Amino acid sequence: MEEETIIMAALSTLAPPKLTDLTGSTLSLTLHHHSRLSSLLCSPSLFSLALHHLHSLSLTRKTLLIAKLLLSSLHHLTRHFHPPTLIPPHPATTITRRDLDAALLLVFLCDVHQQNPEILRKPHAEWREGLRKHCSETVLRQSSVGVHYGGVLLPYVEMVIRCWRFVGVMAGCAVKGGREVAAAPAAVVALPAVEVRGGGDWCAICREKMSEGRDVCELPCEHLFHWMCILPWLKKTNTCPCCRFQLPTEDVFCEIERLWSVLTKIGSGALGGGGS
Repeated sequence: MEEETIIMAALSTLAPPKLTDLTGSTLSLTLHHHSRLSSLLCSPSLFSLALHHLHSLSLTRKTLLIAKLLLSSLHHLTRHFHPPTLIPPHPATTITRRDLDAALLLVFLCDVHQQNPEILRKPHAEWREGLRKHCSETVLRQSSVGVHYGGVLLPYVEMVIRCWRFVGVMAGCAVKGGREVAAAPAAVVALPAVEVRGGGDWCAICREKMSEGRDVCELPCEHLFHWMCILPWLKKTNTCPCCRFQLPTEDVFCEIERLWSVLTKIGSGALGGGGS
């Protein structure tokens, strides 16, 4: 409940036009996910293929499936909080349609195991019909809430939190902070060069003054550095030397931690908690 409150508090800080846009896009995404899952459950062949695919995956691969679904969802929730200079998600951290279907089915099976485990105690051949009915009841229950801010975003946030907890348990320290990971090369290439004006700026890495008129690198947090200083730095870590602002990486679990931190810091600040 605490995580749910913090994330909803973060979303509530968005300006009305952005919140309206997020609500509408989340509704579309939720309907798309329901459509993909319903297609699987209504087709014996598609359901059999998806279930076989899940059974063939190791626990590590299943965890990565959920992690990519979680990361995709976090990108969706945080897109209005990002500085405009940040780049789209790297292909290594995105999810394919086949993996999306498998991840949605896996999350749904986990939900059913908690809410109606009797369905999964039957032979596999009888799963599809029971799952289809459960899915239909879930969609009807959610649609009865109405299309508004809380009615759309709250179920989506609850799904995100379930995935976060699953990945946290299964991946262990992989989603914990403290690991140093290089910034994504595409994020580094996208960094702007700005001209030093007025003097007085110092590079926090080499501790030398930046000459007026010289082109230097500006991070999204607006801190300036010599290019020859910041490029080797970002090959080792994705954080700003001054404020620890994080650039995107190509590591799925570090990206989850980065975007989760964006939401929880904003949400905690909105609630008066001062950070996470």
